[in-house]
Amino acid sequence: MLRTSHWKLAGLLGLLSALPTTADAADTASDNRGRIYGTVETISGKSYTGILRWGNEEAFWDDHFNGSKRDEPATGDLPRDYHRHRRTITVFGLEIPGAWDDGWEQRQLMVRFGDLAEIRPRGDERAELVFKNGERLRIEGGSNDFGAEIGVTDDTLGEVSVEWDRIESIRFAATPASARVEGRRLHAKVHTTVGDFSGWLAWDSQESTTLDKLDGEGDDGDVSIPMGKIRAIERRSRHSSTVGLTDGRTLDLSGTNDVDSSIRGILVEDPRFGKVEVSWDVFVRADIEAAADTGKGYDDYPALGPIHARVTTEDGVTREGEIAFDLDERYGWEMLNGSADDVEYSIPFTRLKQIRRLGSRRSEVTLDNGEKLTLEGQTDVDDSNGGIAFLDKKVDEAFLPWDEVATIEFR
Repeated sequence: MLRTSHWKLAGLLGLLSALPTTADAADTASDNRGRIYGTVETISGKSYTGILRWGNEEAFWDDHFNGSKRDEPATGDLPRDYHRHRRTITVFGLEIPGAWDDGWEQRQLMVRFGDLAEIRPRGDERAELVFKNGERLRIEGGSNDFGAEIGVTDDTLGEVSVEWDRIESIRFAATPASARVEGRRLHAKVHTTVGDFSGWLAWDSQESTTLDKLDGEGDDGDVSIPMGKIRAIERRSRHSSTVGLTDGRTLDLSGTNDVDSSIRGILVEDPRFGKVEVSWDVFVRADIEAAADTGKGYDDYPALGPIHARVTTEDGVTREGEIAFDLDERYGWEMLNGSADDVEYSIPFTRLKQIRRLGSRRSEVTLDNGEKLTLEGQTDVDDSNGGIAFLDKKVDEAFLPWDEVATIEFR
């Protein structure tokens, strides 16, 4: 366990500002290709080009843009029979036909910035997304990604902050080798009571560079510490953490969502799974370092096509073709979401090898690297799943309810 040291506040603040760190020695990573880059065009006709950041949060190509799908993107243009099926109710063991269920529960969108070609804001809470494969999707609010100020490290002007309602479009492009911005990306090994996760870190869903700051209340007052000066964060209780500094000193902090159970998420981009979110209940410690690089570049994200799969029913019948999973996930850039042991997983469909339904509450997911996860708690993996639509089948073979699915093998 980390041990606590005490000092006077004035001396503490001076010490923190003077601590040596890799971020002080080199303000930029040697390779910035993992940072989001593009051109922001405004409604006044001006444009700004450079490294981008969504407010003080998303900064890298593997970060997620979040929103709600406005309509049925996978099945809205298909015959009603594809997604209109009749429910039944059971009374004293007898199944009685119920009403037709043709309502649409709005689905959430989660997509990596690296899969996007363009974002076109359409008001405070709406936007059109253009993907690398040419697909377009209308989305609306549901996250603070809408309305955020977009920071641009413009190649000529320097730092520019553009308000969301002033933006006509944001066009993404590969980050040139010449692009520079201060700070380095955080990498961490996150220890939990259910296993360890290693990868790019976003602490409190926000602090992801050495210049971002962790806030807390110490014994002698409030502190705000650059993440580049932190070597470890350890959970003490639901209400506090012990923070280890790069010079070996430690301090106990409380009173903010950076250091207690109100944290908005401990996100790790683990190469085995994709993005994982660790809850405070299972978090033990994060060992943090400043990385020399920033992760995969824009060109490392290919234009992804439709999802193809072979589905086997509980009766042993197989169907194969282009599918809409849960009636809305249709392309490889979509995410499968589920939870296991207080850890939430967001897995790109391109990483999936097989899904095996395990009753009404959970599913076993096998990834392309052989990893297996038993997931629950989300519509993708439990009986609230809307079912499978076969987009290249005739109407009477086009829909398969989730409770009839045994396995799905992705092609």
